[in-house]
Order: sequence, then C-alpha cells, then structure tokens
Amino acid sequence: MFEDWLADVKRYVPDPDETAVAGIIRYCGIALQTRDASLVSFGDPEETGRVREHFLKRKLGLSDSDDVLDHEIAAVGHRMNDTTFRNRVTVYYLLAERFGKLGVFHHDSPAAAPLAEAPVVAPVIAEPVVTEPVVAEPAIAPPPP
Repeated sequence: MFEDWLADVKRYVPDPDETAVAGIIRYCGIALQTRDASLVSFGDPEETGRVREHFLKRKLGLSDSDDVLDHEIAAVGHRMNDTTFRNRVTVYYLLAERFGKLGVFHHDSPAAAPLAEAPVVAPVIAEPVVTEPVVAEPAIAPPPP
C-alpha cells in the first residue's frame, strides 16, 4: 500500500521524502481505508475547510489567515488538475512541502517529539511507623448502692 501512495506522490515530486510520505500515511490512518475518505474534493468547501482547519492549522501548526491557507489549498488542487482522484496523502504531502513542514512527519524531528520529558524521580520509600500498642484499661464498675 505504501508503494501506491508513494507512486502517486512521485507523479508531482520526482524525489519525494519517503519518511514524510510514511508519516503522512500514519497520520491519515484509518481514513485511507475507504476510497471516499482517501480522496480530497477541492470542489467541496466543507472538505477544503477540514483540510485547512485539521491539517494545516492543527497538524502543521500554521497560523496564516484563512485566505492565505485557502489560496495554497487551491494552488495544490490546480497543480493536481490532471486527475479527478486527488489522493489525500499526495495533497497533504504537497501542502506540507509548500509550507516547508515535511519534517513534522519525521519521528526524530523536534516537531514530532514530545514537548517536554517528564523528569525521572526515584520512588520515596517511607520508613515504617512504629507505634506502641494501645491496651484498653479494664472498666471498673462502680460499687453497688
């Protein structure tokens, strides 16, 4: 399956970053299992809005205006106008490439690393608390009247 997505990316980029392609495939995950979800419809404003909000803003961390991002999405759609089936992996690759963000999909890149490592702390073992046993005093009944 990886080869199929890579071959499609190679239609537009002669020597693609294979690690980034693999990372995009991992990012898309289950969406690539159905034909409809594996394609991007540039004619559907809801679809391009999802690409802008979920991929460009959330995943790539872009903060450009919606107009700028929509223009770039349209430019990728125009670049791919030789086909009616625009694969999501290829669209995402071309967008990440346009914004210089392919490194986001490398496992060892700073963008893919966790923000902060939790410090390693040795467990604290408390000393056992020794208490004196409590002995109940026998109750003495008052003398009878």
